[in-house]
Amino acid sequence: MAGELVIRGPQVMKGYWQRPDETAKTLRDGWLFTGDIARLDESGYTYLVDRKKDMIISGGYNVYPQHVESVIMELPQVKGVAVAGIPDINRGETLKAYIVLLKNASLSREQLLEHCKSRLASYKVPRLFEFRRELPKTKDGKVLRRVLIEEEKNRPPDAQ
Repeated sequence: MAGELVIRGPQVMKGYWQRPDETAKTLRDGWLFTGDIARLDESGYTYLVDRKKDMIISGGYNVYPQHVESVIMELPQVKGVAVAGIPDINRGETLKAYIVLLKNASLSREQLLEHCKSRLASYKVPRLFEFRRELPKTKDGKVLRRVLIEEEKNRPPDAQ
């Protein structure tokens, strides 16, 4: 079972500089709500799963993009991938995978689907795939999912 990691201790920050609203959301009764989704194993070890704000709710199920991305990255043709939740009238959000292939590699939508279906629960399988030359990233190389989602929102309805 996974949930938000909440911590407390003398090393925890006292708040955000001149941002009382953000501080009130993050610090409650001396506890820091990290925004990280974590799981605890039987031995008491904590594992970070994903960021809460990145979680996708599709058809009432919680899907963590990092899990889906790790499955797609198993394919030797894949150089990079980002999974995001795209607004969907019926499901709330639907999963879309943005994939960058290695130079001269090829991979079909059918191969991707087959691979995902063999390793993921059906509600975690992306319904949409987009092949790209690159993914939007920060200066330190972290994928910017919010840019991908914003691009989707700005596309004409017939192009989605």
